[in-house]
Amino acid sequence: MEPLASKIRPKSLEEFVGQEHLVGEGKPLNVAIKRKHLFSFILWGPPGTGKTTLAKIYARSLNAKIYELSAVSAGKADIKKILDERSFMGIPRVLFLDEIHRFNKSQQDFLLPYVERGDITLIGATTENPSFEVIAPLLSRCRVFVLNELTNENMATIIKRTGFKMDKKAQDWLIAMANGDARQAITMLENTGQLYKKITVENLKNTLQSKFLRYDKVGEEHYNTISAFIKSMRASQLDAALYYLARMQESGEDPKFIARRMVVFASEDIGLAQPTALVVANDVFRAVETIGAPECFINLAHGTAFLCLCKKDRSAYDAYQEAKADVKKFGNLPIPLNVRNAVTKLMKELNYGKGYEKYSKESFLPEKLKGKKYLENQP
Repeated sequence: MEPLASKIRPKSLEEFVGQEHLVGEGKPLNVAIKRKHLFSFILWGPPGTGKTTLAKIYARSLNAKIYELSAVSAGKADIKKILDERSFMGIPRVLFLDEIHRFNKSQQDFLLPYVERGDITLIGATTENPSFEVIAPLLSRCRVFVLNELTNENMATIIKRTGFKMDKKAQDWLIAMANGDARQAITMLENTGQLYKKITVENLKNTLQSKFLRYDKVGEEHYNTISAFIKSMRASQLDAALYYLARMQESGEDPKFIARRMVVFASEDIGLAQPTALVVANDVFRAVETIGAPECFINLAHGTAFLCLCKKDRSAYDAYQEAKADVKKFGNLPIPLNVRNAVTKLMKELNYGKGYEKYSKESFLPEKLKGKKYLENQP
């Protein structure tokens, strides 16, 4: 039976919900779809935010033949089969490759010349940063569009389309649980409706806890487990962190995905308390790349234990977030003349660089922010 998420999938931009920065009037994907512009691109964003739907709407606007593959199970042979299929004059061929980050370098190298020649138009979808996972030559031939988590208003609109009736309390609980993932919310509603008929908070919770209705490793379970892993390290709970690491290995999680999160964690959560944590995390990441699964999980366990037992200090991370907030609030404030780069004679005449002293105690911040301290207790 066709899943509800597939049944109610939007077929046009008019029906699409969210991602206004991409599909709103005059925005890039809106323009590309309306003008039937043929080009390869990658959709990068959290699960359930509309990547597959946008790919299908785009292909439909071109009257293209669309081929759908998941990089988890597909390989070179599947690509070759598509390319060997007899093409029809004037009908573009679009390959929608879900989870493109799962394609290894060899598979991406194989795909590259066909994208270069325009034999096929590639639409990749990924939850991972494509600059880490997609080879540079292929990435340079694709535009990258970033999708955001759906807002609560977006989610409410999508939930209404399912046809399920519920009170505001149940809807609010469902929206909070789904965390911007429309597919997860729809699946939860469908399963709850089948099991209990009536949609209530209690019935939704019972459905979520049913071990027979777990999402696969690219869905909710994937994000819940990595979240539990990071939070366990943050709380210095080594046993819990190792348990969630083992769970991820058993579920077939990509070890590089875990290692990248550990590198981020080393700076975000340990930071100045033990700066060498970043060195260790980077070395773990390199070991994962060199050794590969399953042995690299020994390196991951070693790194996990080290990071978990380190003292924690988020001050550098918090200071940077505060600085970013000021950039957004005040925009490009004028940089003091004494720290500007005097490249030309005119710039020198305008006092660029004048009065600059290497070890000056005078603040180099813009005038509006003079005296601002983002990081307290500086040496």
